Amino acid sequence: MGIFERYLSVWVALCIITGVVLGNIWPALFSAVASLEVAHVNLVVALFIWVMIYPMMVQIDFGAIRDVGKKPAGLMLTLVVNWLIKPFSMAALGVLFFRGVFADWVDPQTATEYIAGMILLGVAPCTAMVFVWSQLTKGDPNYTLVQVSINDLIMIFAFAPIAAFLLGVTDIHVPWETLLISVVLYVVLPLVAGAWTRHRLERQSDGQRLQAFLHSLKPWSVLGLLATVVLLFGFQAETIIRQPQAILLIAVPLLIQTYGIFALSYAAAYWLRLPHNVAAPACMIGTSNFFELAVAVAISLFGLHSGAALATVVGVLVEVPVMLSLVAIANRTRHWFAG
Repeated sequence: MGIFERYLSVWVALCIITGVVLGNIWPALFSAVASLEVAHVNLVVALFIWVMIYPMMVQIDFGAIRDVGKKPAGLMLTLVVNWLIKPFSMAALGVLFFRGVFADWVDPQTATEYIAGMILLGVAPCTAMVFVWSQLTKGDPNYTLVQVSINDLIMIFAFAPIAAFLLGVTDIHVPWETLLISVVLYVVLPLVAGAWTRHRLERQSDGQRLQAFLHSLKPWSVLGLLATVVLLFGFQAETIIRQPQAILLIAVPLLIQTYGIFALSYAAAYWLRLPHNVAAPACMIGTSNFFELAVAVAISLFGLHSGAALATVVGVLVEVPVMLSLVAIANRTRHWFAG
């Protein structure tokens, strides 16, 4: 791992501080950037997210799906958690806290937007950062590719319907066109571009050009993440300074969701007797979020300065340190598992 990946939580923290400071010093600049949008999609955010996602998509080998039958239990665990449990538990926690526990501290409209942001996080299973978590837990890289590949295929068809259903259940109007455009822009097109690039490079050599290309892209992926964090926290800077308690309120259900889903997944992996190099990545995929997509869709649906966008940005804030703590737990309990 390079210096960027090794100290990722430090860089994310610095970018959060930088974004908040710059957003309060030059609010007009961030407002101008926020106005650069087409069909409710901010062009600068889209560019940074593409820079972040595209290198991860090139890593995905869809040919690896043919090996899925070798270890089906780990894949089934991931799919059940990602698509049958996690979206609904996130929605339930959002409603519980913002229409119940925290109802006296948040007005109804803002509470509704916070719930929407949490739902979008819950419906988007991790695609990019999971490769880092898998590496840190010494996971099976080929099996991780299988899990990510199949989750991406399901996400193309399932993200919009599940998000629309849950947003509708919580009485939020859903513009289907915007939701579908976001899925195409941030999932389908990067996947197609990544698959095409991988195919071309593999045809030209025995894999050396592909590996060299991936190595050259790695810093750009992290830089795309950090630039996105600066921009998003810059957009929300005035809200964060004016309402710092909002960050804490949103973080509470997100932390409960993350640690709760991991505990459930890890216990199921132990019960299924999965080897650790399959169990750990499977639980990481089910626990972490594709926050890049969630942020983009929240901005497209509700606007850059909305409570939904803020909730997904807090997801970025919570994601890295929490996932690193779960990596530490997985590594210290390796002896619990076979292999």
